[in-house]
Amino acid sequence: MKGELLKRFFRAIASSDQEAIDKLTYLVIEEERSKGHTLLADQLENITKKKPKDQSPNSIKPAYSAPENLQGLSELPTSKRFNLPLVTTIPRDKLRHYMVLPDKIEKRFQRIEREYAARDRLAHHELHYRQKILLYGPPGCGKTLGAERLAWNTGLPLLKVRFDAMVSSFLGETASNLRLVFEDAAKNPCLLFLDECDSIAKTREDSQEVGEIKRVVNTFLQILDEYQPSSGLMVAATNLNKSLDTALWRRFDDVIAVPKPGEQELEFILKETLSTIEVGSINWTKIIEQMKDFSAAQAVRVAQDAAKRAILEREELVIQEHLEEAIAEIKVS
Repeated sequence: MKGELLKRFFRAIASSDQEAIDKLTYLVIEEERSKGHTLLADQLENITKKKPKDQSPNSIKPAYSAPENLQGLSELPTSKRFNLPLVTTIPRDKLRHYMVLPDKIEKRFQRIEREYAARDRLAHHELHYRQKILLYGPPGCGKTLGAERLAWNTGLPLLKVRFDAMVSSFLGETASNLRLVFEDAAKNPCLLFLDECDSIAKTREDSQEVGEIKRVVNTFLQILDEYQPSSGLMVAATNLNKSLDTALWRRFDDVIAVPKPGEQELEFILKETLSTIEVGSINWTKIIEQMKDFSAAQAVRVAQDAAKRAILEREELVIQEHLEEAIAEIKVS
């Protein structure tokens, strides 16, 4: 904890200023979370939520709550013409953070998280942690989940760029909106997530693209060169990696191909998703063979649909037939 913050905390305690104590408690917890000390931050938050035994529940004021003027990172950026929010904040309790990945891909995600947690030590040796990450792969393989997992494990708030509000038909406005988002994100520790980033990073060699799109790509490349986040991360994701401008790739500190799950991953996903319901005798080898080339999202859907069938049929026991019917339905759709 910084010395000045520590002194303010003790002054508030000495003067019994409960409002100041609440605000400073919040600041301490969020400071630890921004440093990547997620476990410590969660433990501190849980401690403050405990009720004193000698007080009645109705008389207790929560010890930890985000004061209204501290709940947001700052005023979120909006488009100048229509005053629409350019980013959406994803609440921490909505973040999904459990992924099933091949070992070599899992280690690359862990490396990003470890570097973030050790960023101060790296900076002491004039080394930078990986700040700009590109995730690419087929739909449903876990790119968005990967961004949420990184936000969860680093303790950073996740800001998702709204391309529906950012992209404008007016000359120069898309580039202006883009720069506004990055300037705002650089001021506050956050994970800035650009899903489907190919909408602003298409190759400039495409003869069908108009001049405005090429100007947006140029601006995006310049922003990536200049971007120095304040203890944060920037994660971009795309299904269309072949359509990205070739100059984009080297602007990222790490580029990770998120693959479809293999046979072992598919079986693990099915069993984990079905862990809350009883499962009968299943020929897993046969089931996995029928799910060749399925994405992780499709595997989760197979398990969930099979569980729903079992519950609706009042058996509450998932059997081979339930899984095969769910697989066949997804193949048709």
